[in-house]
Amino acid sequence: MTKSKVRKAVLPVAGLGTRVLPGTKVVPKELLNVVDRPILSYVVAEARAAGIEHFVFVTGRAKGSIEDYFDHQVELEAQLRAKNKTAILDELLAELPKPGEMSFIRQMQPLGLGHAVYAARDIIGDEPFAVLLPDMVMDSEVSALKQAIDAYDQVGGNIIVVEQVPHDQTHQYGVVALESQNGRLNKMTGMVEKPAKGTAPSNLIVSGRYILQPEIFDYLATQEKGAGNEIQLTDSMFKLMQDQSFHALEYDGVTYDCGDKIGLLRANVALALKRADLGDAARAALSPFFN
Repeated sequence: MTKSKVRKAVLPVAGLGTRVLPGTKVVPKELLNVVDRPILSYVVAEARAAGIEHFVFVTGRAKGSIEDYFDHQVELEAQLRAKNKTAILDELLAELPKPGEMSFIRQMQPLGLGHAVYAARDIIGDEPFAVLLPDMVMDSEVSALKQAIDAYDQVGGNIIVVEQVPHDQTHQYGVVALESQNGRLNKMTGMVEKPAKGTAPSNLIVSGRYILQPEIFDYLATQEKGAGNEIQLTDSMFKLMQDQSFHALEYDGVTYDCGDKIGLLRANVALALKRADLGDAARAALSPFFN
């Protein structure tokens, strides 16, 4: 059977960002800066590099600035042109969406990730789609989502991007169980959201990138609340797993959880040091703290 191309991506951006308060009191966490651009800029760039054609942002109250970020700032652009600051103007214009490339829908209640994904069902329609958690910056030579789509092209079904953590940290995450482990792409037999300490089936955690078949919406439609009293995407994926194949892809790269204060700090330092135009200056600025 011919696999349908993964063209659309859901980005749930309605979260309150409580782990990075007070910085997110008036600024959505997705627009907090990593070096010189918002977290969300990195996530969208990753998806575009993977060939995504349509972005579905699931927003909430006080998130209008996300839509504004992907729109023209007429006065700012005019000033940059007048001052002949063409390089930065070109950067701004390059991020703007093509007509019809982005949709914005409202999640009316904060009922969890599964509920947010379900809100996008009418735009996604009957085709496979990606989900990208917008506070996870995944730094890799080949786009993390591109790695996932390549895996999907190889085995079909559903793909969950995973990474290893120490065993004593697995209770903080969604954890996958594997049929066997051979290389980076393996068939899954189960998954559990935030297992009790000592009960996790592996030390491979869900990293915030998914390729899902549209049948997931059938399960989300009736999914009851789970961990955290929220509608968990993990619970519906486990049900879908009884009918369709799921593979876990241990991607090649480094994840920075920018919804966490230390994760955001790590991302700023690491990505500044990697920049050809800023790396030396960043290293010099940081060196006094380690002497």
